[in-house]
Amino acid sequence: MKNFAIIGASGYIAPRHMEAIKETNNELIAAFDPYDGIGIMDSYFPDSRFFKEFERFDRFIDKWHRSKELSIDYISITSPNYLHDAHIRFALKSNCDVICEKPLVLNPHNIDQLILIEKETGKRVNTILQLRLHPSIIDLKNRVLSELKKNPDKIFDIDLTYITSRGKWYLYSWKGDESKSGGIATNIGIHFFDMLNWIFGPIKKSFVHVKSKDTNAGILNFKNANVRWFLSINKKYLPDKIKKSKVRTYRSMKVGKKEVEFSTGFKDLHIESYKKILSKDGFGLQDSFNSIETVSIIRNQNLSPLKDDYHPFIKKII
Repeated sequence: MKNFAIIGASGYIAPRHMEAIKETNNELIAAFDPYDGIGIMDSYFPDSRFFKEFERFDRFIDKWHRSKELSIDYISITSPNYLHDAHIRFALKSNCDVICEKPLVLNPHNIDQLILIEKETGKRVNTILQLRLHPSIIDLKNRVLSELKKNPDKIFDIDLTYITSRGKWYLYSWKGDESKSGGIATNIGIHFFDMLNWIFGPIKKSFVHVKSKDTNAGILNFKNANVRWFLSINKKYLPDKIKKSKVRTYRSMKVGKKEVEFSTGFKDLHIESYKKILSKDGFGLQDSFNSIETVSIIRNQNLSPLKDDYHPFIKKII
């Protein structure tokens, strides 16, 4: 049994980490969050210590670190995106391995620095890249590899669309502040871009056609794929049949004209991620580099003119 602490216990994704810690038969010793409305902890670890002040949490972790009988083995990080880098550094320097929710960091140069701290401390940073564990995505990767064995230069044509409706609160929270969340492409798109990098190779070119607070869209050229992508939190861009069904999320990926079904099967992927990490087979800093680089490029790019090719959902905007 391993002992865990968690930073960012009140976040949206934190309960999945608590569930994963519990389902892998480990213990949550301490949790930190400035916000104290986290009764969800009673469902998983009602006896966990809880801290609202980071200084007191730091003191507790340090005391356990110096004890010969006690130890915190892992710190899970589910805090706001812009704090991940600092919290990872804290965890490593506290002699703990790390499990950090995506995006691991906001900029690729942060990864370079964390690699140095890993070497200094001898501890490891793991991240959650759950789409790499999704059965449909694994099957797609295998099919692509099979095609590339026959034709190494093949370029796949892909349309990726993800709309996850969010209320007005979103733009008033840290998620609506690009300096804190990284913007739409980073906050809701990072796992898709990781999946595309993982299957189709590194990015070669990027063109951004739409960049607003609630919607990003463009084209990405990977080594073996051209991807038209559209990401939004605005419900008005949902397809009509989805609106009529009162579903608030639409997820679609077409490879050629064939739809890849991966809208279900997410429930246990955090648990599977924890199992792999605990068996020393998790995804580390280098695994995250390409996707972090991709969203950083998108964030810092100027808009390209709408000509030739672009995602068909852009017609809903123009």
